[in-house]
Amino acid sequence: MIRPPEITALEHRFIPAAQPSRRLMVVLHGLGDSMAGFFWLPGTLALPSMNYLLVNAPHPYFTGYSWYDIADPEPGVLQGRGLLADLFSELEAQGWAAEDVVLFGFSQGCLMSIDFALRFAKPLAGIVGVSGYAFGLERLESEMHPQARAQSWLITHGTQDELLPVSRTRAQMETLKAAGIPLAWHEFPKSHTIDPEDELALIRQWVEARWP
Repeated sequence: MIRPPEITALEHRFIPAAQPSRRLMVVLHGLGDSMAGFFWLPGTLALPSMNYLLVNAPHPYFTGYSWYDIADPEPGVLQGRGLLADLFSELEAQGWAAEDVVLFGFSQGCLMSIDFALRFAKPLAGIVGVSGYAFGLERLESEMHPQARAQSWLITHGTQDELLPVSRTRAQMETLKAAGIPLAWHEFPKSHTIDPEDELALIRQWVEARWP
């Protein structure tokens, strides 16, 4: 039997795989949402050997939570970066190897996933970022860990995103590519949401390929 992680700092919910395994997807939600907003993901992705750790951001925001203040993001991003480092340390101590963890983030969670993985020293199974953007790229060369160039990255965005224009995120991803980040970039004709058909099918296929 696979025991759920005991994470002390970030509120979370563990959803076990249908087939016992040590594969894990850590899911970070967007602004004003919560882990409850992703209860649908395990069933919809339909990856029978995938466990899920759905995580709440640390700051209350209306009926949900936020990772950072959109008007002044840096304090929250730095705090979130530290909390995620603690989370991964706790996971490793409990037998969840980083190389078997996919880090998945939507919107603010996408930013946090990119920010953390650019600086993380250990190989991950992969990073999936959906409908987000990047922060602090002016410090990329001085802060990026060399491991970031060896990670597997999938970033998706909507061409009709009314909150985060695709042009900005596209330009940021080109900056990351120029720095040697081997990311796969895909655009979908969608708004600020997750497309339940083509986009999720791509994510499912990409995640499955992390364990050939």
